[in-house]
Amino acid sequence: MRLNRFLTVAILAVVGLFMLSCSGTKISGENYKVKNGMIVFDEPERAPGQQTMLGYAAEPIPVVRIAFVGIGGRGASAVERIVHIEGVEIKALCDLEQSRIDKSNAFLEKMGRPKADGYTGPEGYKELCERDDIDLVYIATDWVMHVPVALYAMENGKHAAIEVPAAISVEECWQLVDTSERTRRHCMMLENCVYDFFELTCMNMAHQGVFGEIVHAEGAYIHNLVDNWREYYNNWRLDFNQKHRGDVYATHGFGPVCMALNIHRGNKITHLVAMDSKSVVGLEKARDIMGAETFANGDHTTTLLHTIKGQTIEIQHNVYSPRPYNRLYQLTGSRGFANKYPVEGFTFVKGWLSADIHPSAPNTWEHGFISKELQSALLDYYKHPIHKEIEEKARKVGGHGGMDFVMDYRLIYCLQNGLPLDQDVYDAAEWSCVGELSAVSAANNSMPVLFPDFTRGDWDKLDGVKFYGIQE
Repeated sequence: MRLNRFLTVAILAVVGLFMLSCSGTKISGENYKVKNGMIVFDEPERAPGQQTMLGYAAEPIPVVRIAFVGIGGRGASAVERIVHIEGVEIKALCDLEQSRIDKSNAFLEKMGRPKADGYTGPEGYKELCERDDIDLVYIATDWVMHVPVALYAMENGKHAAIEVPAAISVEECWQLVDTSERTRRHCMMLENCVYDFFELTCMNMAHQGVFGEIVHAEGAYIHNLVDNWREYYNNWRLDFNQKHRGDVYATHGFGPVCMALNIHRGNKITHLVAMDSKSVVGLEKARDIMGAETFANGDHTTTLLHTIKGQTIEIQHNVYSPRPYNRLYQLTGSRGFANKYPVEGFTFVKGWLSADIHPSAPNTWEHGFISKELQSALLDYYKHPIHKEIEEKARKVGGHGGMDFVMDYRLIYCLQNGLPLDQDVYDAAEWSCVGELSAVSAANNSMPVLFPDFTRGDWDKLDGVKFYGIQE
């Protein structure tokens, strides 16, 4: 009798839990619920007084006064690029290490620029943000500090530019969106790969229908960091990966793909699923460097996403395995195909391309890449107007071949001219939230996760990606 009663109670408990999940009741301690077999994260309503930032243009700032928070590797190189843009003043530098401030100030003096005011300490950024002579706060700290600094900057009337990823959780993504909407301050994630010469040209081609209808896209960040782990200040990056599952660094592969597919500009992601391998190399590194016995981040993470237009996207993350660098970028269309890494090339249906591009263009082969001669002509023919305008200087200044400088140039240009930014706060949220969404999916046997609509229903209000202020 006791055994039967125990089995009955156990069965009822399981059924109850199943019904609880299906009813949409929130899982205890989490910011999501299970509804109709899908994980659904909480989506707060827009507060009274907040307005969308879609297409938002602030007042022009002829001379942009910039403060940098975090001047380690990425921050210091940004300072070195920004000085090559006219109409900027570097007013302040903030870092935990005074030596880094001194080094960047020495560079400024060498370039004939005034030294910037220095701020140190864990909360030095607050005093910096409270100044009334700063327009833009450029944030290149460790990932955990991205959102706290950005929120404080916007609350104090500054525009915010944040290194990738902009946020580390869905909740933080909503904080960025809500604060930007309420304060009417721009919040741009500094996704440099959007401005890569190959990616931007392919985006231009996709928007002009050169590949036909896009049905599938791929992106990745596959970069063995074996020689880099000990370079991160206080081991912050390995420590973060040791604690967090999922694709924690999705934006380099995901951002350019989203721009090609016009995400939240007439298209949107509907849901995703993710799975990951066990941790082998990551755990080895954590044992060696941290003395850790567990490691949350799988050596390889794969995330599949679906759009409302029926397209699929695959994103990969692997910073552990001994394999060549691969920032995969791939577009598969009904009439053509583009691929970057490990081999760069294009494929098209025979007779699809115009002879205006090159005499050989109509005679392509569907089972292999076009010739290098035709590829060169194609890339030149569809070169994006931004690159036509700034490519020569960008390659000279540098930053991942020049794309970093193009990114900085466009940010400053749009602020100076009072134009909407190329990347808005919704891009920052969409591209960053993949970290937590993929982690939760992987932890729940690859259960589908509803992709949050950070625009709150306005995803179809804009008609395609637009880069303002350039000659089309």
